[in-house]
This record gives sequence, structure tokens and C-alpha cells, in this order.
Amino acid sequence: MQEISKLAELRKLLLGMERALGLEDLSAVERDIYYAASELSTEAPGVRTTGLLSHALLEDVSRPTFFRALKSLVGKGYLSQSNASRRGVYVVNTPRG
Repeated sequence: MQEISKLAELRKLLLGMERALGLEDLSAVERDIYYAASELSTEAPGVRTTGLLSHALLEDVSRPTFFRALKSLVGKGYLSQSNASRRGVYVVNTPRG
């Protein structure tokens, strides 16, 4: 199998998983923030904005785009602001898929 064919198969698998979890309506940046937050939340209960901004999935996202997408994720219920900490800390919520 050619490399691009393998990549296409992986992309189809990922798309199917995103649909199963109810993530297909998120923008690419929103999905990347959600993925990064989910990964970082395995290390600590709250995810800091600074940690998200430095994550490899988000290194090419501009700050304004990042903060618009972050606000959107909170509005959609995928993330919520932590009650146990001051600003800039978020909790990952289970997707509604």
C-alpha cells in the first residue's frame, strides 16, 4: 500500500471516530483544542490555557483564532471553566456523541 493510501485509511478511521463521538460539527481548530485538552487532562485535572497554547497540535494557530475556538468550545459544552481555580483553567467534558 502506498504511503498516501495508508494516510487516507487513517483519515477515514479518524473521521468515523469523530462522528461516533459527535465531534464532526466542530471546526478543525476546535477539534485540535479538544484533542489537546483531552490529552493534557490525563496529567492534571484542569487544563491551563498556557499548556494548550504550547501544545504541538496548536502551535500554528493564531492567538485570536485560538481564543475564539476556545470560547466556542465552552459555549458548546465541550470544555468548562474550572470552579476550583482562577481564570485560564478548563475541564474537559465528555462529548455528547
